[in-house]
Amino acid sequence: MSEPKPKRLGVLLSGRGSNFIAIADAIAAGSLTGCEIVCVLSNIADAPGITTAQQRGFATEIHVSKGVPREEHDARMAASLKAHAVDLVILAGYMRVLSPGFINAFPDRILNIHPSLLPAFPGLHAQLQALNYGTKFAGCTVHFVDEAVDHGVIILQKVVPVLDGDDEAALSARILEQEHTAYPEAIAHVLSGEYRAHGQRYLHIG
Repeated sequence: MSEPKPKRLGVLLSGRGSNFIAIADAIAAGSLTGCEIVCVLSNIADAPGITTAQQRGFATEIHVSKGVPREEHDARMAASLKAHAVDLVILAGYMRVLSPGFINAFPDRILNIHPSLLPAFPGLHAQLQALNYGTKFAGCTVHFVDEAVDHGVIILQKVVPVLDGDDEAALSARILEQEHTAYPEAIAHVLSGEYRAHGQRYLHIG
């Protein structure tokens, strides 16, 4: 009996792509199996993550978003992903709000990671929001993407204590460490199919 074909991941990034690197490393190390990264796309021409992807031999494409209507840009990105026959879209520091057309092109197949324990502190500077609010715990959330910002069914979360001496940089660094573990773990579970979504709840069935 032949082995099933690896699921095809398409990565979108706007910056250095540290979560993309963590996912690629997990696949290379064999701790994340049954999938492969088939393309890395960016909306920023000089995104460091694209350079890293090229150095590692991944197919890359750049579709600059500046000055392009959101729906038009997203259509180009979606067409590229479909051309690569992507099974799952991975947002790894992709700093764009996706249009409904893009989301509908990949229903329940877009994952994002956010540096807070959603639904707390959506949007930008989540770590600073947590500090300013005085929370005792922060963390990260991997979730499916829907049409609301930092919304969608939560797949998993990692918790990080907020220390008295923390500033935004220190807290962000500790959360990022957990992100690099959380994202491959979440991808593995989604690819297993051993879950169902009930409203906003992600329920393990394996």
